[in-house]
Amino acid sequence: MIGVVIPAHNEEALLAACLSTVREAAMHPGLAGEEVRVVVVLDGCTDFSGVIAHGFGVDTLAVNAYNVGIARASGASHLLDAGARWLSFTDADSRVSSAWLVAQLSLGADAVCGSISVDDWSTHPPCVREYFRSRYMDADGHRHVHGANLGVSADAYLRAGGFPPRKCSEDVVLVDRLIATGARIAWSAAPRVVTSARIEARARGGFGDTLTQWAAG
Repeated sequence: MIGVVIPAHNEEALLAACLSTVREAAMHPGLAGEEVRVVVVLDGCTDFSGVIAHGFGVDTLAVNAYNVGIARASGASHLLDAGARWLSFTDADSRVSSAWLVAQLSLGADAVCGSISVDDWSTHPPCVREYFRSRYMDADGHRHVHGANLGVSADAYLRAGGFPPRKCSEDVVLVDRLIATGARIAWSAAPRVVTSARIEARARGGFGDTLTQWAAG
């Protein structure tokens, strides 16, 4: 079984779009019918995120950690207990491609760090988009780490000790732990994910804050 973890904090505006794309990826013929189980970790949600998740028939966990590292780790534990052999992670403000899971698994690695793209820069000045394009490598061999586009085998995840309880950069710490344990990392642009460039960032120090800093600089 393949597990997909999606942390969410008041994501009612974007969660349905995310889950629609994950559902499509789970039905890709390249998976040969293998079960894909999805869990949305509702972290301190006070909106209708839970209702939306239930409408898609996915698992939900409710936590009040206000901490994305804890949310990701909780979802991973839930799916590992259910027998997942592979864990894929994305964010509630992101949309995965139909071949997202197939692309991760096809690389034959212990973990896959995928790149991201942004389809709407309208909330930022043009300089931010141009700065991103000039600095960001959306190609194989990149060295970006995104919780919105990350996959790891169950064995490698457990050897590395999982996500730390951090409010940001939990994905970077996990990848550092994976490298330290000798995991084979694929730095690939093949698994495609489109993410939000919104100004109202959910996690301090994350992608949204980085874009805001670029705009101010």
